[in-house]
Amino acid sequence: MTFAQTLSITVIADYGIGDLAFSEVKQQLRKEFPLSPIDTISTHPFDTVATAFLIAQLGRNSGLRRRVLFHNCAPRKDNLKARTDNQGEKLTFARLKNNVIVIGVNSGHCLSLIKDYVTCLHEVNVSASGSQFRSRDIFPDALAKLVQGDFSLLGAEIPLETIPDIPSNCILWNDGYGNLKTSIPFESLELQPGTELSFKIGSYANKAVFVDGSFSVPDGTLAFSPGSSGWPQADGTGRLRLMELFLRGGSAWEKFGRPKTGQTITYLGARKTTDLLGWEYTYQSA
Repeated sequence: MTFAQTLSITVIADYGIGDLAFSEVKQQLRKEFPLSPIDTISTHPFDTVATAFLIAQLGRNSGLRRRVLFHNCAPRKDNLKARTDNQGEKLTFARLKNNVIVIGVNSGHCLSLIKDYVTCLHEVNVSASGSQFRSRDIFPDALAKLVQGDFSLLGAEIPLETIPDIPSNCILWNDGYGNLKTSIPFESLELQPGTELSFKIGSYANKAVFVDGSFSVPDGTLAFSPGSSGWPQADGTGRLRLMELFLRGGSAWEKFGRPKTGQTITYLGARKTTDLLGWEYTYQSA
């Protein structure tokens, strides 16, 4: 079997669930890879933080060895002036330490959660303009050449220090159950199970209990626990586990007023007192 026959492709884009754009992009990719499975996942509109999370979660974890993540979330925020001929951010090529290939625009935080896990990161010399729908009209042809070993399109290496860090203590993703996946590593915390914390996201504040398992709280309880998301550390020393805000039997996303991805999470240790929340803040953790 050829490489193309054993290749798995996942398209990560902000087109919207069930949007025609996904079918159009898949149609172009199938011209080059007729036997390859092509999956799609929709991120939030113009949300490069959520895109970064999806790339890391799908790219850094185990799966079919020969796979490509093709991402397109391009809010065109690199230049806020009027653009000529639909010009947008540049296409990039990355190979991860586990040999997964990641191809997509270098926009906002899209590459933030893999920059410590790449073996190479280059610009791709294709037109940055000429179509409003570059991920259908321009990028699939470049993707086909690159994954089949034609690296003539590779351009300048991208310095890793130019890729922004992901915001600390922020929401990375809200899943279908309303769990808020955060950028807070479990390994960074020094808390005992049962510790009560106060969390604030935007104008919403709620109390939660730190636990080491999501379902180790009664129904209706807001918990702060290590979730199902995370990936191998770049240095091979273990696995990063990301914390979640989890409301058993409900939606943490709804309880915090439907916050957006990228919003900052402030969390504080607390003891009972008579202030507005009924808690006295004893130390700032974020």
